[in-house]
Amino acid sequence: MELGSTTAIRAQLCRQKPAVNFNLMTNKIKELRGRHNLTQEELAQKVGVRRETILFLEAGKYNPSLKLAHDVAVALGTTIDELFRF
Repeated sequence: MELGSTTAIRAQLCRQKPAVNFNLMTNKIKELRGRHNLTQEELAQKVGVRRETILFLEAGKYNPSLKLAHDVAVALGTTIDELFRF
């Protein structure tokens, strides 16, 4: 294989989006929070974090510690397994 063609193939591969979704965890925080008529601020107060943390959790942009996942699940009346999907 020629060096030029190998370089072209690598360049093409680098421009492509990855085929794998690395954000494999989803959650039902927003759905369950709505069922309990809780605002992000109210849920945040119940579990001892800032409202922004709840926002990032709901958006899937933050992976919680085991303690936080447990506290959120308890506050929403569910289990960690039901709240977070892997």
